[in-house]
Amino acid sequence: MKQRTILREVSISGTSLHTAANVTLTLKPAPANTGIVFRRTDIYGKPEIKPSIELVDDLVRNTSIAQGHVKLHTIEHVMSALWSMDIDNVYVEMNAAEPPILDGSSKLFVNLILQAEPVEQDAERKYYELKSPLSISEGNRSIIALPYDGLKITCTSADDRGIHTQHLSLDIDAETYASGIAPARTFTVYEDIEALLKMGKIQGGSLDSAIVIKGDKILSKEPLRYQDEFVRHKILDILGDISLLGVRLKAHIIAIRPGHAFNAKLTSKIFEQMKDAEASPKKKEALPQTKIFTENFLDIRRIIDLMPHRYPFIMIDRIIDVRGEDEITAIKNVTINEPFFQGHFPGNPVMPGVLQLEAMAQAAGILMFRRVSAEGKIAFFMSADKVKFRKPVIPGDQLEIEAKIMQVKNNKIATAEAVCKVGGKPVSSATLMFTLVDSASAY
Repeated sequence: MKQRTILREVSISGTSLHTAANVTLTLKPAPANTGIVFRRTDIYGKPEIKPSIELVDDLVRNTSIAQGHVKLHTIEHVMSALWSMDIDNVYVEMNAAEPPILDGSSKLFVNLILQAEPVEQDAERKYYELKSPLSISEGNRSIIALPYDGLKITCTSADDRGIHTQHLSLDIDAETYASGIAPARTFTVYEDIEALLKMGKIQGGSLDSAIVIKGDKILSKEPLRYQDEFVRHKILDILGDISLLGVRLKAHIIAIRPGHAFNAKLTSKIFEQMKDAEASPKKKEALPQTKIFTENFLDIRRIIDLMPHRYPFIMIDRIIDVRGEDEITAIKNVTINEPFFQGHFPGNPVMPGVLQLEAMAQAAGILMFRRVSAEGKIAFFMSADKVKFRKPVIPGDQLEIEAKIMQVKNNKIATAEAVCKVGGKPVSSATLMFTLVDSASAY
């Protein structure tokens, strides 16, 4: 099955559940193999986070992730909608740390996705088929994952007194999700509200965005959307939490009284099994791993995986676009913490021109690994021609590096034209020549 993104940009605004912030969420199309990437537009540099179970930060009545100083709260409803509506690649821009809670369900996110019009891409979708059963049990809670050709969730939801016990089993696809899961709203027990408020939670909560259970009564601004709405929302949350695997899952999940923390434990176990399967010697023999990259976006971890450079000589923070085999756009965030500013120059910090050249060379060198495996290779900078420096680069600037390979000989020696820009205006440019050599023979 092919990967999917959306055809057009769409937005929705509202109040967030826990922080009560006014927030606008925008979905934008993304290239194949990008994944679901959140972008915080309210923070300088618009930092990005790709949700992963490895980044989980807070699981008290929501699923939050953090990477460095950047955090995202309560992403499970939008992740559930994107994942279950078969959207593989999308940029999710927010001007706050938390998506709008809207009506407490994923229905309006599904409507937004349909408004954006899902479209197929050329790349194949990735799946992980569960290899063996996994289970977690704590008191009266349990969750089990079994191998299954598809995705099925069987769930039992119950409060402590057993008044509102509900059970449902569904095979999950986009149509079933949109009609039977997405409209189910979040809910809470009345007695829990005061404690949650003292914890700084649900500051933006109301009966417009949640159902409240008080004894045998249901407090809601509208009738229940389903007789078993509570268990349907529990399934919605499970789907949002297992989406943190980063790939589609084939399994049958059986959950009794699940919650975000419980769901995350299962997702972590599945993730460990997935990584163990990838690392098994048998799999490595059958599928030799190379370091030719196919992504159009690379974070710093992938950059370090491809390049031999290390601190303090990594001059690229992120690859934001790769166009075919010949063009690349990277960024370097220039901060006052750069070690070279101590001596270049005290009281008047300016980024050395030679390091701008190095940033161009690193971007062009990475682009070569679109053609040739990076395994055991180093890109050596050979020469620079037509070098121009137009404007000083100072702390606080974001260097946008564009490189285009003009000529390649024997997949070893390449010539590239490169330019560094700040705010869209060129600050330096050069024609570069570099070569790929075996790391073992480089010394």
